[in-house]
Amino acid sequence: MRKAEEIFVRILMMLATFFIIAILLYIIYIVFSAGISSLSWEMISSTPGSGYYYGKDGGILNAIAGSVYLSLGSITLAIIIGIPAAMMLNVYCRKSPRFTLFYRFLLDMMWGIPSIVYGAFGFLIMVWLGMRSSLGGAIITVTAFILPIIIRAVDDVLQQVPKGMAEAGYALGAGKRVMAFNLYFRQALPGIITAILLSFGRAIGDAAAVLFTAGFTDSVPDSLSSPAATLPLAVFFQLGSPIPEVRQRAYAAAVILTVIILIISVTSRLITKKYRKHQIRF
Repeated sequence: MRKAEEIFVRILMMLATFFIIAILLYIIYIVFSAGISSLSWEMISSTPGSGYYYGKDGGILNAIAGSVYLSLGSITLAIIIGIPAAMMLNVYCRKSPRFTLFYRFLLDMMWGIPSIVYGAFGFLIMVWLGMRSSLGGAIITVTAFILPIIIRAVDDVLQQVPKGMAEAGYALGAGKRVMAFNLYFRQALPGIITAILLSFGRAIGDAAAVLFTAGFTDSVPDSLSSPAATLPLAVFFQLGSPIPEVRQRAYAAAVILTVIILIISVTSRLITKKYRKHQIRF
């Protein structure tokens, strides 16, 4: 009986794994088969021309640059705020279990809020402040969206640091600052890098959070007050065009976005594997 249950569970796990892989491969196939024919050097190195949305010459450099600027800006702010916040939970608030439990509960709630809600909230704040749709407003909105993700991910990694190692450090007279940077940060570095890269991928691939705050423009943004196009928005707007050439370019933009996400995922795995060798074993 037990052997039959084990076989059933194993088959169920294999089917679930196959189903997930099949869906991923099918999505990649659909996107690449529809968009690879429109992908060219002009597509990624030039901005939309005057007749671009009628099927004429031009590219999506504006969306590529906007996505990169937006993601780098938001992930930088999230790192500056998020890593110290996660360190605070695990180093400075170790003896306050009620506070840490409540704080983690709030982070989990914020993580579960749809990105469109962050976008709508950011838009209301921008209207109240008299701001226009801009790269700076989108960066702040996306930072608020990915901040609970990066704090919670880094927090989970820091909780995996062996308690015996931490207790040994405190017993030797190490202060909290030394423990935070020399022990916790070093031990959790692979996981922190993975959390940062995955948050970067989430930021560059989200459309809902920037739909109201970034605006859209055919030029590369030259300041934080300029509107910015992004790859997800380029896909969204072009896919609804009645012109077949424009719809194919939407799939080409989706190909570029998919490749960026895949590169980020593979890079995070490789970096994690490399830095895991330098961890202290306990």
